[in-house]
Order: sequence, then C-alpha cells, then structure tokens
Amino acid sequence: MLLVRGRAGGTELTGTVYERGEEAPQFSGAPDGEAPYVWICDEFYEVDSGGSRLELGDREIRVAFESPMPRGFDTREQALSAAKEHVRTQFARIGVEPGDVELVVEKVHE
Repeated sequence: MLLVRGRAGGTELTGTVYERGEEAPQFSGAPDGEAPYVWICDEFYEVDSGGSRLELGDREIRVAFESPMPRGFDTREQALSAAKEHVRTQFARIGVEPGDVELVVEKVHE
C-alpha cells in the first residue's frame, strides 16, 4: 500500500494506492476488483456555509467532502501519476496553486 500525501497551507490530504495483491475496500462505485492498482481518496471543495472548517495558511475556509473516488489502473506508474494529479486538483479547488503542493509517497508495510 502506498500513501500519497499532499501538504500546503498548513493542511494535508492523503489518499491510498492499493497495490497488486492487496485488497482494496469494497463499496458502491469501487472499481473492478481485478484492477491491479486502486487509488482511493476523498474529494472536497470550498463552500460559503456549512461544511467543515479548515485553516489554510492565514485564512479559514469551509469545505464539503464528496464520496471517495476509487479508480483502477493497470500499472503502478499510472496509479501514482493519477494520485498526484488528484491531490493537486483538490488543493486547486480551494485556491492553492498546484506547484505549491508538496507531494510525498510513502510505502506502508503491513
């Protein structure tokens, strides 16, 4: 399992790439269980009211979360590329420049 973590503005978002042979969570909308690599991560966006409070740099915003977006891939490289793009996109949705997002990939040994 690989954790793909993005950090910017004092906050963080982490998603998971399940690798070949690992069992990804099963839920409605999950990709075909035969996909060798599965990426799962929350999606969020800024809202004017409601949602959850998030401190982002020197400001406070409100964010709402969507259901996790699982995606299946044939190769590790495809999964990691999509994961990094996904994390950058989530930060862009709350006003952070993609280049300002620090990305870290961490292998988790079970």
